[in-house]
Amino acid sequence: MHLFESDVVISGIGQSAVGRRLGRSGLDLTVEAARVALADAGLTRADGNGLSAYPSMHDDPGFGPVSVYELKEAMRLELDWIVGMPHSMGQFGPILEGAMAISSGLADHVLCYRTMTESTAQGAASRSSVTGRPRASLNQTIEYFMPYGLASASSWVALYMQRYMHEFGATREQFAGLAMTERRHAALNPKAIYRAEMTLDDYLGARMISDPVGLYDCDAPIDGSTVIILSRKGACPRPENAVNVEAAGAGMRVSAYWDQSPDMIEMAATGAARRLWERTDLRPSDVDVALLYDGFSYLAIAWLEALGFCGRGEGAAFVEGGERISLGGELPLNTQGGHLSGGRLHGFGMLHEACLQVRGDADRRQVSGAELAVASAGGGPLAGCLLVSAPA
Repeated sequence: MHLFESDVVISGIGQSAVGRRLGRSGLDLTVEAARVALADAGLTRADGNGLSAYPSMHDDPGFGPVSVYELKEAMRLELDWIVGMPHSMGQFGPILEGAMAISSGLADHVLCYRTMTESTAQGAASRSSVTGRPRASLNQTIEYFMPYGLASASSWVALYMQRYMHEFGATREQFAGLAMTERRHAALNPKAIYRAEMTLDDYLGARMISDPVGLYDCDAPIDGSTVIILSRKGACPRPENAVNVEAAGAGMRVSAYWDQSPDMIEMAATGAARRLWERTDLRPSDVDVALLYDGFSYLAIAWLEALGFCGRGEGAAFVEGGERISLGGELPLNTQGGHLSGGRLHGFGMLHEACLQVRGDADRRQVSGAELAVASAGGGPLAGCLLVSAPA
């Protein structure tokens, strides 16, 4: 069986300014990130003949502020292939779709992007401006959730986290190990939103959002854009930057709706992770650093277990105290601060950091000798994951 991963490399990565209420348009931030990524890859605007985004334009303010049409026009791209849609394998859908387009010969260099301006959108209105409306385009049925007070993802995740704590005896003190460790890592990332030390008292004393999900179990809304450039293997002007894609995983073997999971513990991450390891001879023990989606702290725990770094029900104990997931630990986790402290770059920030780590470009947060990284994105019914390795 031919695997599309063998035809593709990540040739360049770029990120715009990242911050709270920057007051810049999504298009402005995306063009900035694209220019950085093109320079990183040694490519020009004329080289890019594919464009891919999730979810492209979306009606929630700040969630999908830039359509693929707008970016194509702004950068005067001449495209042979284009896709932008919410119905895919979550945030990594553009990566998987772009890689398959290259493998099938439809494109040579695909710019994949994820842009957020949620912080500015909330500043202009309120938190309610980005929640509480029907989002059928994202496989949600909020109109059925609203009578029960389930207005946002924090409430949906709370159901899973509560069930997990009941089933396995996990505690909020254990979950604190993840949040506190990510905050220490964020202190080494100049783009991170939160860099001040977090204590256990800080974590436990923060306001409750949707019991048991507290404030520091939630990611931090930001403005920012990340661009990942995929290229046909052998077509990179700067092969020293070309990160190899060892394997990809995706799937939806659970319900497409958050509230219909068979046991309210398993998520789509389980099936996606299974597919990832089926497509490679590498194993979890080979991974040097993990960038696991943490839109909420529980999601990172779910990914830890799904990817086989620990058993079902063991994830909270795995992160307890933070020693095992620190930079010098058994499995350095979310080394840029994750979404909890680094900011909600919505999955693409994870892949960006994975590339920096295997290239040895992560500065003060660099994991010594990192050659293989796993990055994941998505929660509930959406899941995608990638295994990437150092340039040859």
